[in-house]
This record gives sequence, structure tokens and C-alpha cells, in this order.
Amino acid sequence: MVPSARTFDAIIIGAGQAGPPLAARLTGAGMQVALIERKLVGGTCVNTGCMPTKTLIASARAAHVARRGAAFGVLIGAVGFDMTVAAARARKVSDDARNGSESRLKATKGLTFRRGHARLAGPTTIVVGDETFHAPKIFLNVGGRASVPPIAGIADVPYLDNTDMVALDHVPAHLIVVGGGSVGLEFAQMYRRFGARVTIVERNRRIAAREDDDIAAAMTGMLEAEGIEIRTGADCVRLDRDGDGIMVTVDCVHGDRVVRGTHVLMATGRMPNTDDLGLDAAGVAVDDRGYIRVDDRLQTSQDGIWALGECNGRGAFTHTAYNDFEIVAANLLDGDDRTLAARVDGYAIYTDPPLGRAGMTEAEAMASGRDILVSMRPMAQVGRAVEKGETTGLMKLVAEAGSRRILGAAIFGVDGDEAIHAALNLMSAGATIDDLRWAVPIHPTAAELLPTLAVELARPTSTAG
Repeated sequence: MVPSARTFDAIIIGAGQAGPPLAARLTGAGMQVALIERKLVGGTCVNTGCMPTKTLIASARAAHVARRGAAFGVLIGAVGFDMTVAAARARKVSDDARNGSESRLKATKGLTFRRGHARLAGPTTIVVGDETFHAPKIFLNVGGRASVPPIAGIADVPYLDNTDMVALDHVPAHLIVVGGGSVGLEFAQMYRRFGARVTIVERNRRIAAREDDDIAAAMTGMLEAEGIEIRTGADCVRLDRDGDGIMVTVDCVHGDRVVRGTHVLMATGRMPNTDDLGLDAAGVAVDDRGYIRVDDRLQTSQDGIWALGECNGRGAFTHTAYNDFEIVAANLLDGDDRTLAARVDGYAIYTDPPLGRAGMTEAEAMASGRDILVSMRPMAQVGRAVEKGETTGLMKLVAEAGSRRILGAAIFGVDGDEAIHAALNLMSAGATIDDLRWAVPIHPTAAELLPTLAVELARPTSTAG
């Protein structure tokens, strides 16, 4: 049977957070577009990332607040937790978002939506099953997945990744989390609040390794106060079966060398979904980790092919993937000249309280050789935090002394994921600490302390780690 062949103006591989809005813009401009998705519309965010995890985090916070009710004069008695209800709610949130997005795609005029594994067969050719598609413009939005390192014993024991965790409908007796980054910390706190015993095993000297020492120390204290055991400096990790459970052997400075649990979550990073995409056939270059190399306008090494979202290694978040779409669409359709260089990096870790981050850490700013200014305030001095009885954490501001540009900000505390936008938006607009200094924030809020931090900026007296 001779494979069928069709020609389009553009082909998009992957229906994550950049693919569908790009399809809408391209078809809206009159193009005939093919969008191929081999699994679930919405990508990681909708199906195994942001939406289900933050829905579960909301359940964990509800349980936590209920248990603290007496401190606020709310008497409700013993607090129970039903994991089946929480899991079903998370599934519904994901299902509704995915189904809605898929319905919109199928109703888009000028869009051909196909399910299947797409492979590049050349710089303008895509093969999907027995179909061949041609287009002068190809956009790759294939995302990524959990990466599991070759830890000794990993092939001999059952383990979970983030996809498995959001599908759980029961609470483990003792969850061992291997990895102290954002995914590991969020699941650790979440399941501790669900009722599990939790141990975090991290190979670095501290959790939250990409953050400044003071932020990491505050996060450590918060998690330990909730009963989570944290084992750092775990340079030699091994997994073994232990009856019906799992035994993790660690080489740490302090504590027992063995941690025994019922479940293990591997939260050790991500890898791109590029290994079976046929990139070589199209002359698309990747780096040593498999991420697609792109220039500042998301163009790959092959003219006419762009890479958006997590697979390009330039941002592992929903908001950066969407911004990739915005950059490409503005340049191709609006006659604009948008670049990645103009993007101010920002993200959040959704522990409770959350960490909101924008731009550089203090350590990064110091390592850049700049003459910097730094200020810090504990959340215990923030009225909003005191009033809500949630004084864990701190906020920081980093600026350049000469230009007075805001280089970075961190808010680890109540509403930190929202309040950080006061700094992020000013940074995106190129504002200075003087612009921030004379802002008049609303009281009482978490963000109202940012102008105060601008006033208190001074040269750092120690290293940030």
C-alpha cells in the first residue's frame, strides 16, 4: 500500500502548552495546519504536572488548615482524609481541561488533528503511521518526561515517578522521595499532610539546590517542622527490596545509612522527548542531553523548523512554553522581533508556603561579577503573614549598584507565588529600584514589603551559597 501524502502550510508536533495556541494563530492567519499528538492533549501541565499536582496540593492545604483550626477559634474535632476523593478531584480537573482543549482543536477551521507518533523524515516531511505530511514550516512541541538516573538496584524494585504519583488513590505508609528539587519537595509535603511518613533523600548538601542558602535553610526548617525527615549529602544511593517494602541505602554525613519505606518516588529531573523524533533525518541538532538547540527566536539548526517548550531546554514551565509560542507567533505573523533574551526567568515552587522567584539569585548575581545590592526581610515582619498566622519564610531583593536595575527577587512565604509578580513585572519593564521604591502598594499584602526592601538595599556581607 502506498502511503498517502498531504501538504500543509505548517505542521505542529505535540499538543502541549505551545502547540494548540500556535495552531489557533496560524489557522487564524489563513494557513492550513496539521497538529499531531501521540498521547494526551495538554502535555505535562494538564495531565501529570501543574493541574493535577496543584489540585492535590489544594487538598493537602485544606487538611493542614483544618488541623490548625483551633488556633483560629474554629473547633471541628478530629480531621480525617480520604485520598480517593482527593485523587478523583485531581483527575476531574485534568480530564476537564484536556477534553476542553481537544474539543477546541477538533473544531478549529483549517486544522487537521491527528493522533499518532510523528517522525521527521526530512526538513519538510513528517511521517505518521502510513501517512506522510509535507510543510515548509514545522514546529516541535514534544515536551519531556521524568528522568531516572542509573541508581544501583533501580531495576529490581518498583518505583514511582511524577506520573505515577498523581494517579495514586491511596496514601503510602512511608514515602521515600529521592530528589530535593521542586517536584520532590511538593510531593513530600503533600503526602506528609495526607498522613504518610516522608523521608527526602538528596545527593547535594541541601535541598532546593538552585536557591540561595538562606532560602534553602528556611524551606528545610519548614518541612522538618511538619515531620519530614531530610537526608542530604546522599552521594551513594542504592535501592533494594525489603520484604514488602523498599530499602534505600545512603551515604550521608549524619543518620542511619539505611532508610526503609513502602514506596519510593524518583524525583531526579527531566529529559526531553526527542530520542524517537527522527531529528537526524531533518538535520536538527541537539545538545548532549538531547535538548533541541535553538537560537534566540526558537529557530533550530534547520531553517523552517522551530522548537518550543520543554524540549528546547530554554524553560521547563508552562509559562515559558506559552511565551515560546508568543515569540514565534509575533515574529512570523505580526512582523515583530521578539527574542528569548528579553524574557525574565520566573517560577514558583508550590510548597506551602510557596516560593516565588524572579531573575537571578543572590549567588548567581555575585558569580556574574556585578557590584550588587541585597536586602532581606523575614516573613515574621510582614503584616499579612502575621495576621494569617503563617510567618514561615523570607523575602529578598537583588539589584545592580551602578545601573540600579532589579536583578532578582525571591518571596518564600504566604502568597509568594502571587506577590513575586510585583518584582517580575517591573523587571520585564526594565524598571529600577527607584521605580519600585516609590510604588504605593496595598496594605496588608505580602508584596507591600518590596518597596521597603528597595530602600534597605545594601552591599552583601557574606556569600549566598
